[in-house]
Amino acid sequence: MSHHNLVNGKRPYDYPMSLAHLTVKYNRKMYGKYGSASGVNPSLCWPTRADIREKLEYESEAYPFTIQEMMETTRQKRLAEEEKILKRDQEIVAKMAKLEMWKKELRNKVAKKTAEAQAAKDKKERLVEEVRRHFGFKLDSRDERFQEMLVKREKEQKKQEKLARKEAKEKVMIAKLQQKNAEISENK
Repeated sequence: MSHHNLVNGKRPYDYPMSLAHLTVKYNRKMYGKYGSASGVNPSLCWPTRADIREKLEYESEAYPFTIQEMMETTRQKRLAEEEKILKRDQEIVAKMAKLEMWKKELRNKVAKKTAEAQAAKDKKERLVEEVRRHFGFKLDSRDERFQEMLVKREKEQKKQEKLARKEAKEKVMIAKLQQKNAEISENK
């Protein structure tokens, strides 16, 4: 019988055949499909006051902010992000301006290290040559006598360098003392 009613556009069952046919949802569906011919009270199609209160309570818990508050929060977040990006861009521009200076400093540092290494190498070669000249003949650099003489020459050279630094320091001190004496004599 239910198929016959469906084909003819009528409600499939005149009375409930299962527990599902007793639910409000099913009755709303029947009224929506068959209208007043369904025999369902139309007041079931709208929510009750209790349903409305429940729904409002749920929404107040689930969505505590109004749309305007959410829009304001979103706007503030967007402004903060834009400010952060702008600040980062400014930092990058500032660093890019310093980039050439940093490159130049790096090149100077590398050149200085290379020059120091070359100077140390030249110094070592000079010492080796002095030791060879001392012996008057070509001597293997691994020979004991050669090594002893090389160490002796290195010590002598270090003493000379230390003495030169000490003399330079003394000259600077004397120049400072003379300048102070000149200032004192001018003030009198």
